Amino acid sequence: MAEVQTAESETVDSARRLVVAVLGGTGDQGHGLARRFAVAGLRVLIGSRDRQRAATRADELRREVPDGHISGGVNAEVAAAADLVIVAVPYDGHAATLEPLREALAGKIVVDCVNPLGFDRQGAFPLAVPEGSAAQQAAALLPDSRVVAAFHHVSAPLLVDPEVSTVDLDVLVLGDDRDATDTVQALAAVIPGMRGIYAGRLRNARQVEALTANLVSINRRYKAHSGIRVTDV
Repeated sequence: MAEVQTAESETVDSARRLVVAVLGGTGDQGHGLARRFAVAGLRVLIGSRDRQRAATRADELRREVPDGHISGGVNAEVAAAADLVIVAVPYDGHAATLEPLREALAGKIVVDCVNPLGFDRQGAFPLAVPEGSAAQQAAALLPDSRVVAAFHHVSAPLLVDPEVSTVDLDVLVLGDDRDATDTVQALAAVIPGMRGIYAGRLRNARQVEALTANLVSINRRYKAHSGIRVTDV
């Protein structure tokens, strides 16, 4: 058991040395993840289509995390400079964001946390994606990248709240490259309270993305910030 714990600790320590870019880092979820990774000591790059918006958000994050290593830039620049890239853009801009980045993201781990959801008077509902899921769409657009699906069920209000020191939930991690999913599980673990749980191949990302609609319904009914915990693991 001690050897397993030591190996896990070493993996998390390696994750802390990653340079992480967040495409969509000016939005709520991207901002929250970027903030938590900066607090954990990672170097964080904020990406946007608009250079000034990225720079403004990076300035805001540096005020929130004075000791953090945070900078901003256009998507192509931060994608090229990062070790690992998180895609946290709205679904309606998902394909348009990724299509021009195929070369910049080649060989890199790309973590897709996009939830294709629609909203009407009855609440949130999952949208049909031709490729099956947003993560599979990313894999189709980025055939030279190592695409992983993760961080779908993390509450943005909790991530950005400085009064919340521990984010108690499990992150379901899916992908076809086991080394890449191991890295993303370790990345989740740098945030206090989080665990990364391997949840299957990328083809199973559809139901993980869709489950977010149920969590939105829970949050509205109970005025909560619900997440997922996996038992007996």
